[in-house]
Formats: sequence, structure tokens, C-alpha cells
Amino acid sequence: MRTSARHLRQGAAQAILTELLNLARQRGYARVSLETGSTPAFEPAIAMYRRFGFLECGPFADYREDPFSRFMAMALEQP
Repeated sequence: MRTSARHLRQGAAQAILTELLNLARQRGYARVSLETGSTPAFEPAIAMYRRFGFLECGPFADYREDPFSRFMAMALEQP
């Protein structure tokens, strides 16, 4: 997730992630997984994912281990 410079620190990424997680819960998903970058530029996004409850995990779907990728997932509680 990347936010344009003029919208940084205004909650755009949090709002989008909140909406996506709500939609996943409405659809009955048990887990949400994501792949993000591993370089320092991705640290703010990774910190946000952790605040939401995402934990590090291994590759999923067709992903493979890659030094430039970080994999995270979280179990969803149903409403």
C-alpha cells in the first residue's frame, strides 16, 4: 500500500485497510494474507499492518521466498 506524498499521515491507508478487512469479514473470510516489500521504504506500511494484527508468515498462493518480499497474515473474527 502506498499513499501519495500529499496525503501522507492523513489516515488514507488505514481507512482503506479498515474497509478491506470489513469486507473480508462480511464475506466470511477466515484469514487475510498480504505480500509487501522488505526494504526500509516499506517500514511504515509494515508497522500499520502490525497495528491491525497482521503477523509474519511464509509465502502463500503462488508466491515464493524472495529477499524483497515480506509475507503477513491475520485471522479474522467474524461479526
